[in-house]
Order: sequence, then C-alpha cells, then structure tokens
Amino acid sequence: MSKLKTKSGAKKRFKMTGTGKVRVKYAFKSHNLRKRPQKMKRQARGMMVLRKTEANMVKKHYLPNG
Repeated sequence: MSKLKTKSGAKKRFKMTGTGKVRVKYAFKSHNLRKRPQKMKRQARGMMVLRKTEANMVKKHYLPNG
C-alpha cells in the first residue's frame, strides 16, 4: 500500500505542538484591518489551539504523519 501524503496546503496553515494539539493562525488578519476594531486585532495575535473535534479532522485527513 502506498504511503499517506500530507496535504501541502495544510503544512502552511497548521503546526503541531509537542503534546499533539493543532495550532493555527487567527482568521481575518490579512487585509482590510482598518475596518476591524483594535480589540479584535490585539486579541488575534499569535496562534490559537484548535478545538478537539476540528483537530481530530485535521490530524486524520490533512496531517496523517504530523
């Protein structure tokens, strides 16, 4: 049987933590930031950890070797 490949788009969007959680960048931070409240921009810094159900889907389908 052939090896499972990691989706190349997922490599750029998701990072795995040491304990197996999935980290992602916050949404709505790429452009049109003048429309966004300062509070939203401040709280969306860095990365966040996905919920368990979403993380399971990412690990199973997009990052099988992650």
